[in-house]
Amino acid sequence: MAWRKRPPERVRLVLDYLAAGLPPTRAAAAAGVSPMFAYELRRRMGGVYRPASATYCERYLTREERYELARLRESGLSVRAVAAAMGRSPSMVCRELARNASPRTGGYQPELAHRMAWERQRRPRPSRLSASPRLREAVQQMLGRRYSPEQVSGRLKVLYPGEAAMQVSHEAIYQSIYVYPRGQLRRELQACLRTGRVVRHRRGQRPRSRVRITDAVPIGARPAEVEGRLVPGHHEGDLIIGSRASNSAVATIVERTTGYLTLIPLHAGRDARTVADAVIEHMSVLPPWFARTLTWDRGTELAQHQRITAATGIGIYFADPYAPWQRGSNENINGLLREYLPKGTDLRAWTPSQLQAIATELNDRPRKRLGFATPAEQFARLLADSQRVATTP
Repeated sequence: MAWRKRPPERVRLVLDYLAAGLPPTRAAAAAGVSPMFAYELRRRMGGVYRPASATYCERYLTREERYELARLRESGLSVRAVAAAMGRSPSMVCRELARNASPRTGGYQPELAHRMAWERQRRPRPSRLSASPRLREAVQQMLGRRYSPEQVSGRLKVLYPGEAAMQVSHEAIYQSIYVYPRGQLRRELQACLRTGRVVRHRRGQRPRSRVRITDAVPIGARPAEVEGRLVPGHHEGDLIIGSRASNSAVATIVERTTGYLTLIPLHAGRDARTVADAVIEHMSVLPPWFARTLTWDRGTELAQHQRITAATGIGIYFADPYAPWQRGSNENINGLLREYLPKGTDLRAWTPSQLQAIATELNDRPRKRLGFATPAEQFARLLADSQRVATTP
C-alpha cells in the first residue's frame, strides 16, 4: 500500500507529532506528508496516547459544559431544551447522558462524566480479544468451526447471556484480523477465518443462462405461506457441479424455516432421471408436514419434475431466470459449501458419509435469523412438537 512506501524516518516523524498531541492535519504539514497519509497512519496504528496537556476538540463537551448540562437537567428541562440552551444538537446531549451516566446510581454527575469521557478516548485502546484470553479462545474455537464473525458474535450472546466480558461485536473481530495488525493475535484469528482472506471483499453475482423446462410452474404460483418462513416443509434446491470431466454433482436441499441442509451425492451423473430418482428417494422419507414444496433453479436436471410430484406429492416451482435471490437460502448455503467442495474438483471423491459430516457441521452452525440457534436445534424442536401433537389424545 502507498503508506508503506514512505521512508521509515518520515513515518516515525508523523507518529512523534501525533503523540505530541498535534491533530493529523498539523502533523502532516510538519512532517511534509499529505493529511490523508497522517489520518491513514493513525487509523492503522489504532491511535496514539495523548499527553496530559492535550485538550478536547471543539466538537466535544468541555468540563464547564458538562456542569451546565447537569444544572439544566436538574432544573427539569427536556433534552431538546437543554440542547437549545447550550447550542448543541439534541442527539449529542442524549448520547452524553446515556454514555457517561454514573455506573452506580445511573444519574449524571458532571465531574465523573468528564473523567469517563477522557479515559474512553485514550488511544490506543486494547482490543477485547487481546485483553481477554477466555473470550479470544471462544472466538478462535468458533472461527475454527467455520463460523463467520457475525455468527460468532451472535452465538456468544446465546451461550453467555448477561455476561458482558464474553460479548464482542463482529466488527471488532474483523478489525482484530484486518484493520489493526496485532502480531500473533492477528495470525491466530486469520488462520481460523474460514475464507482465509487477508482483506475484506465484496460479494458479486454472475448471471445464469436461460433454460426452458416443459410445464414448469413459476415461483409466482407458489403458496403465499412460503415467503414468510412461518410454515415448515418448504424447501429450496440446486446442484453443485464438479469438474467437467467427472460429470459429478451434489444436490443441495435446504428447508426455508429451519435452514436445515441435506446433501445428496450424484456420483452416477446429473441427468434428469438420476436427479429425479435421488430427490424422490430423499423427499419420500420426510414427514408430510416437512415436505410440502420444493423451489428449484432453471436447470434441466429437474426436467422430470412432474414425476417427482407424482411420486411424492410435493409441489415443485421454478425461480425466474437471473433471479438467484428468489432462492436465497439455497444460494447462501451453496456459497458456504464451496469451502468444502471447491470448484473444478471431482465430487465423486466425497463419500456419502463425508457429505453427511459436512451437512452436520453446517446444520450445527448458528443462524442470525434464527436468533443464533442452529438449524439442527430448530429441526429437533419441530420434530418434538409434531410427536407431542401426534400422541396427544
